[in-house]
Amino acid sequence: MTISVQYFHITVNDPDESLGFYRDALGLDVRNDVAAGGFRWVTLGSASQPDLEIVLSEPHAGRSQADGDALQELLTKGVLTQIGLRTDDLDATFEQVRASGAEVLQEPKEQPWGPRDCAFRDPSGNMVRIAQTPKA
Repeated sequence: MTISVQYFHITVNDPDESLGFYRDALGLDVRNDVAAGGFRWVTLGSASQPDLEIVLSEPHAGRSQADGDALQELLTKGVLTQIGLRTDDLDATFEQVRASGAEVLQEPKEQPWGPRDCAFRDPSGNMVRIAQTPKA
């Protein structure tokens, strides 16, 4: 049996603002943009991982008012989501994302647990860690 990640959701306040980070700063491609019921689901991906997708959606999209309110509260606190990405050139990726105006949480550094990585906040407050691809 083989299990792999197909997609994951990132809750954001504003899909358009978030596209400035995920599409423009990180270089992900928009694969789908679906509107329904006054909300949007924007699917992004990378050519290097064609089977993996990131879906951006607002807290209340497809959820009850109570669940959307709970997600919005966690998103506002900045504790809802943390994602980890990998790049083959951490320094170049860091400079590209920093130049976009994203909030820098940590400049590139060697971590005691192994990877060399950096961290940013997306426009909604989600933490995004980016690690250097290990050398073979």
